[in-house]
This record gives sequence, structure tokens and C-alpha cells, in this order.
Amino acid sequence: MKKRYFGTDGIRGKVGESLITPEFALKLGWAAGRVLAKSGSKKVLIGKDPRISGYMLEAALQAGLTAAGLRPVLMGPMPTPAIAYLTRTFRATAGIVISASHNPFYDNGIKFFSDEGIKLSEQNELDIEAEIDKPLICVDSSELGKAYRINDAAGRYIEFCKSTFPSKYDLSGLKIVVDCAHGATYHIAPMVISELGADVIAMGVEPDGLNINLNCGATSMQAVSERVVAEQADFGIAFDGDGDRVMMVDHTGYVLDGDELLYIIARDKLRTGKLKGGAVGTTMSNLGLEQALKTLGIPFDRSDVGDKHVMELMVKNDWCIGAENSGHVICSDLLPTGDGIVSGLQVMSAMCGSRMTLNELRQGIKKYPQILLNIRFNNEIDPLQDEEVLAEVKAVEALLEDKGRVLIRKSGTEPVFRVMVEADEKSEVVQAYAQQIADKVKA
Repeated sequence: MKKRYFGTDGIRGKVGESLITPEFALKLGWAAGRVLAKSGSKKVLIGKDPRISGYMLEAALQAGLTAAGLRPVLMGPMPTPAIAYLTRTFRATAGIVISASHNPFYDNGIKFFSDEGIKLSEQNELDIEAEIDKPLICVDSSELGKAYRINDAAGRYIEFCKSTFPSKYDLSGLKIVVDCAHGATYHIAPMVISELGADVIAMGVEPDGLNINLNCGATSMQAVSERVVAEQADFGIAFDGDGDRVMMVDHTGYVLDGDELLYIIARDKLRTGKLKGGAVGTTMSNLGLEQALKTLGIPFDRSDVGDKHVMELMVKNDWCIGAENSGHVICSDLLPTGDGIVSGLQVMSAMCGSRMTLNELRQGIKKYPQILLNIRFNNEIDPLQDEEVLAEVKAVEALLEDKGRVLIRKSGTEPVFRVMVEADEKSEVVQAYAQQIADKVKA
């Protein structure tokens, strides 16, 4: 069956429109409660990022869940991976995160974790959608849920993050710029890194509900890159609004994406004998990553775009490391979901263990020029079905022969069509190829 509400990463949209309304959140909470209340403790953790609409959606979800007989546990502003971790440690029935991740403040979303701290299955999502269409009926008054708040959740998660960094290492003597995107990591990431011994220069730690991801964080790396150079820092690290993405910057200001971080972590696991199998990327992963891992003898496999699909392929292959080039890095031997802070710490561990700088660690991978263009489109029109668009794709593929590739797809989180061209050519040539296809989509 085709899902009507759930997308690649939960339910997401513009606040006040379509699905991101108090009315829908109320019904969604109730429907999820009906599906999830069939087993377990009936505790459901609710976390959120600092965007202003989170308060409204949190209250509506809370009402829906209690009407279904569940007990909401309010965690306040918390990174998405923190909720995944705490759902397991609290033995909760499920976890909910109110966040639109890297999107601007006027968007928001709702995503769910199972009692195992992983994204809900397709069947769970279909079951919840089926309940949404039914009339909302409260359980008996004696069975209504009761909400309560946990005040020390951040502290628990900070200790977990620190526990993933080897105790034989520390970050003393390092100056690190930490950009939290005015998002959910603002009160956690600087604390974790400073308690491990680093001299932290914090950015993006003053959320006001409207400035999340605004010219900062993992989706806008110029500010942190410039700050690293200006402060003569050893490196920088940046997270997105909900903390499941991470990007890093070496001392020269060069930005390392998820492909390069995956390479560094996989190579370090190989060095220490902790690599299990190979590494998973996506259809967007750079060919240079695949070739660099092949040189090391590390198998590489590609999933569809989306950290959920990366994790599914990791489980299928029984591998422990995977990533998207956008910065979702999953170390499943530590946590079964992408975690920006934990993944960043694994890179820092590789630096300490190898006694190499971030700049030196990245030298093993030579990335192909890759151009990604985003074109907003009307959801009623499907560029993938347009003959002129498809003909242009074939024409570019013919020019590239076996020295590059083209990928066109719809975003699963916003009304955007993505055109990616990658080739062993000069970047301006690759840009021209991508623009040819983008112009056809726009037309």
C-alpha cells in the first residue's frame, strides 16, 4: 500500500498547512497511541528541537496520546538521536521527535522511533495511517494517560555520548569550533566536547525559535569554516537543527562531508580491527569514496537515499558503518540511528589514535566533482515522467560514458527535485551538464 502521510523521514511540511497543524497532530498522537499501546510500558518519549512551533505540536500530540491511554514523557529540546537512545534506556513503548531537521523554522515535522530506538517499520506507519481515518474516541477516564516531564534527560545523554569516546584518549590541547545551528544540540554538544578536554568555541547556541539553521550549522558551513580559520582552531564541527547530521572543517577551512567522515571512520575501524564487513553509502555517495574504500579492501554497497534505507542495508549486510554524504553517519555498534555528536567523536577518536590531523586523515579520498541542483516543483507534476527530461538525462549520460553518472530524484522531505551529476571532469563542465538537465526540469 502507498503511504499518504509518512514520507522519507516521518511527516513534514510547512506549519499551519496540510499535515503540520494542531488538529492533525492531535489525531496523529491518538492514532499512534492506538497502534503502539498494544504492548510495552505505554510510556512515549517526546523530544523536540527549539523551533517555535514545537510547543504547539507537543501539546497536541500529548493530548492525542493521553486520549489513547498512553503516558507521554516530555523531554524538552533534545537531539533526535538522544530520543532514540533514551527510548531504549527508559524502556519506553516509543519515542517521538518534533523537528524538521535541516529545514527553516517555518517547517516542522513529526517522526517516531520504536521501543528499540529505530525508525518505525513501513507496516507500523501504514497501521497509524489507517487509524487516522477513524473517529477519535477516548479511552475510559480511568484509563487515560498522564504526562510528566524528565528534567535530567540532557545529562543522561551527555554521559552516553562521552562513553562512546575511548577512555584512553582525550581532547586536551585542541581548540575546536562547535556550531550547533541554534538547534537541539545547543546545550549538549559543547558540553560533551569540553568535558573531554577540548577548548571549545561555541556557535549557534542561542536559539530563539526562529533562527534554527539560519546561515549556520551543517547545511550552511561557510560561517564555521571562516571561524575555524579566524580562530586558528584545530578543526570545527557542525550539526543540523535536530543533531542527526554532522559535517567537519579542517584547520584550513576545508569542509568534510558525510562521505569523507565515513571513509575516516571505516579506515580507523579497519586499523583497530573493529570493522565488521564493509560500509554502506547511498546513490548520492561520491564515486571517490567507493574507489578509496576499494583501495583499502573495504566492501561498499549503496542504498536508496535516506538514513532509514542506509540502516536497512546495514542490517541486511550485517555491517556496522554507513552514511549519507549529507552528514547522516550511522555507527550501529554504538547506536542504531544517525547521531551527529557520536559520529563526530568517532572521527576525533581516529585523530587521537592515528596521531594525524583532520586534514591528513582526509587525504586518502579523492572526490569526483559532484554538482547537486535543487529545483522546486509542483507536486502535481512529475519530472521523472517527462520525456524531454529523460531524453536530456540520456544525452548527458552518453557524454559521460563510464567516467561519471547522473542521478535525478524527488526529495522525500520537501517539494524539491534533485539533479546530481558527477564526473571525472573539471567542475565547470559537470556544472554545465547538471544545468542542462535542471533547465529541462524547470521548463
